[in-house]
Amino acid sequence: MRKCAITLAFLLILSPFIFSQNISPDAKTSIGKSSFIAEIGGPGIAFSANYDTRFKQSRLGFGGRVGVGFVSAYDDYYDPVTGNYNGGDQQSAITLPVQLNYIFGKNNSPHSFEVGGGLTYVTKKLNIMNFDYYGNQDHRTQLFGTFSFMYRRQPVNGGFSWRVGFTPLVGSGYIQAFAAASVGYNF
Repeated sequence: MRKCAITLAFLLILSPFIFSQNISPDAKTSIGKSSFIAEIGGPGIAFSANYDTRFKQSRLGFGGRVGVGFVSAYDDYYDPVTGNYNGGDQQSAITLPVQLNYIFGKNNSPHSFEVGGGLTYVTKKLNIMNFDYYGNQDHRTQLFGTFSFMYRRQPVNGGFSWRVGFTPLVGSGYIQAFAAASVGYNF
């Protein structure tokens, strides 16, 4: 599963080169099809920095994002012999969110709506939002499913942008309602 997540992240990073087209020098390319985003919450879980791009020369349509984030949580564990959870130390971990998304909207409007889905890999098994307290055994996971339903405000000619929305996380047998807010720059 880890190799799959790393491969998907690598392909998303290379996607602008893989899906690029030969464009004549006089053809106008779309400004604002790529973004750098700093996000609180969302697929990066606590905080993440992300690169988002469209697969075509447009601000709208199919695209993807890849990022790196940070989360801090406890490494407590379930003891099946005693049936208790034992407290642990606070630990930090790196998160690697990867998503495919689609942006709906009008080409001449700064308002758009994003729908996406993907995976987030966490470098350590930690008690993030009580995902490991579900059931009678340790369900801690390092891989989360992620979704995003976001309002995006991105200027038509590039520049400062922001997003806010609903971003549920899916762990081992558990779905956590979650939200995100982000600021960024479109170019």
